[in-house]
Parts: sequence; C-alpha cells; structure tokens
Amino acid sequence: MPGFELFGPEEKQEVADVMENGFTFRYNFDHMRNDRWKTREMEALLCEKMNAKHAHLVSSGTAALQTAMAAAGIGAGDEVIVPPFTFVASVEAVFMAGAVPIFAEIDETLCLSPEGIEAVITPKTKAINLVHMCGSMAKMDEIKAVCAKHNLVILEDACQAIGGSYKGQALGTIGDVGCYSFDSVKTITCGEGGAVITNNETIYNHAHMFSDHGHDHVGNDRGAEGHPIMGLNFRISEMNSAMGLAQLRKLDKIIDIQRTNKKVIKDAMAEIPEVTFREIPDPAGDSAGFLTFFMPTEARTIEINKKLAENGVDGCFYWYINNWHYLNQWKHIQELKSPAALPITLIEDRPDYTQVSVPKSDAIMSRTISMLIKLSWTEEEVNQRIENIKRAFA
Repeated sequence: MPGFELFGPEEKQEVADVMENGFTFRYNFDHMRNDRWKTREMEALLCEKMNAKHAHLVSSGTAALQTAMAAAGIGAGDEVIVPPFTFVASVEAVFMAGAVPIFAEIDETLCLSPEGIEAVITPKTKAINLVHMCGSMAKMDEIKAVCAKHNLVILEDACQAIGGSYKGQALGTIGDVGCYSFDSVKTITCGEGGAVITNNETIYNHAHMFSDHGHDHVGNDRGAEGHPIMGLNFRISEMNSAMGLAQLRKLDKIIDIQRTNKKVIKDAMAEIPEVTFREIPDPAGDSAGFLTFFMPTEARTIEINKKLAENGVDGCFYWYINNWHYLNQWKHIQELKSPAALPITLIEDRPDYTQVSVPKSDAIMSRTISMLIKLSWTEEEVNQRIENIKRAFA
C-alpha cells in the first residue's frame, strides 16, 4: 500500500485543517470554509506536476473513467477497444456508459499493442481505453499513429501509473483525456478518489459538469447554477482531497524510492538465466510500482510463483488466474451478469463475450509474475528479499 506507507503528519494536518476551519463539500459554502479549498489546491498541483491544462477530482478511479468517457462523447453503441489485462473497472465503465467493449491483444509491454488495436477496428469504433498497467506505458507513438489514422479518441487509463511518463510527457496527458486513481493501494491515496486530466477545454467542462449532476459551476450560488447537461454525483469531498493534496506533494519522493528499490532487485534478478523482463518503451518514465518478469513456460511460472511465497517473497501476483485483472476469470462480464438489464443487451449484434479469443495475450500473461515494489523497505530488507528470491529459483 504505497500511499499509506508515507502517511504521516502532513496528511493529518491537511485533514485537520478541513475539520477545524473548512467545509467538507467541495463547492460553494464560501462563508463557512474560511478560504479552505483543498480540492482546488490538489487540482492545481496536479496540473502543475503533469504539465496539463485541466484536472478535475472525482470520487474514484472508476468515476474518473465514466466521467472521462461521457466528457469525450463516448456513449450508446460506441465500440471502445479495451485490453484483457486490466482491473475490471476499465471494462465495467464502458458497459455502464452504454458503449461496447471490444477486446484486443496486448504485447510484452502488458498494454494494448498497436497491431492488436488495428486488428479489431470497425466503423463503430469510437475510442480506445489504453490502460498503462502496473505503472508502465504502452508503445505510445505507434498507438497514437493508429488512432490518428482512424480518428479514435484515446482515453488513457493511468490509474496505476501516476508519476510515470513517456518521452518526458506525463502518462495520462498524452491522449485526449486521462484518468488517475487514488484509492488505498495506489501510488498516492485520497483514501478514495480519482481524477480526470486533459488539455481539451471542452472535455474538461463536460467532466466537471457531468460529475456534479450537470451543474455549470458559474457564480457562487449553487442554487442559481445552470444545468447545461445531465450528469451523476461523482464528487470528491474536501476530506479526501486534503489527504490527497499532502500525498501528491510527496509524489516525486515516492517515485524515486520505487525506482531505487526496483533497480536493485531487477539487477539481481537479471543474473537468473530463465528470467526475462517486461518491455518498457521508455525505461526512464517507468513509475516502478512493480517489477514484472516472464518465465519460459506456464508450468514454470506457476512453480516459481509458489516457491517465491514459500521463501517469504510476498507481494507477487500471477495475474493469469487473478479474479479481477484478467479476462479469463471475468465470468460476470462474459455472461453480462447484472441486477438490471444493461444497455448492451439492446444491441442485437453485440459480441459474445464467452467466445473472446486473445491467444497472444494468454501466452504472455500465463508466463507473467509482477512483484510489488514497496516504499517501506530498508536496505537490509531489500538485500534479504534478493536472497529469498535466489533461494526460490535454486
């Protein structure tokens, strides 16, 4: 839990400031808040750190995804290309927008591949949900070229990749609109929270209205505000923003620690002959939240994953059988399970999600283990971890 590992007096002070001097609602109530605007402060700091024009905080990363799609004009019947390896919210949000998820292959970046995207584009394709999984990036130049050729919206799901970059540009700001998550196990945390980030003013205006029942946020009288569009309630509270603001100030420190710890372990594992590593298109931009490596076969991957646990190497994920991160375990999505009929059920020629085939992705993910990089490790603990890893491979 990276965010909580650096939770300290700064976060407590910001939260106390809201409790003692401010107001928990992010909008209006100017006379009660004594000029405390934690959400505005965090949004401004996000723009500064990411070199983006606009940032809008919401209640979760999932809320950010839904808001971003609505703000970018992605909706009923639109096809959205998604990866089979992601947190399930990246796909659920597409369904909830009334759009149609179309699964495409990943490559050894663990993100959508340019060839995989190209292979599933149809006249109905509106966008791609490009997920930067486990803190690192896709082949952005090639993917941008494919999307430009077909006039596709690029939604960057950077929920796991805040602090990462590609050729000096922050992940989440390269496409049309990006999303971050600040839940309790992300790089920085608000407890719960998320953000939409964009350089497109129209998308930003739609985002802040959509996430607050369509309020236009003009003036300082909430009851007099206009409602140019319909929307939902994805508002973040000032309490969450206060915690996130203190965390965001530590982002550079967090990324530096992750990169240092990852490098030491990766250098040691590079000496193990059967280990190869995830492809990272821009190594300098890796946020380093995970060290991901490949084994030569599925059987050996399962064996090593078990031996790592037996030798005290915690925080290792074999995503291929993980309930929430790979398509082959998503029975509720394959069978469109929902308490009420989903919009997609009204589309007669909708995909049969029980028959999705992604053999290239299966071949990659069945050989993949991701190791969490922690902030709290001492030098002694990192060295001990390396010794435990070596024993697992012995």
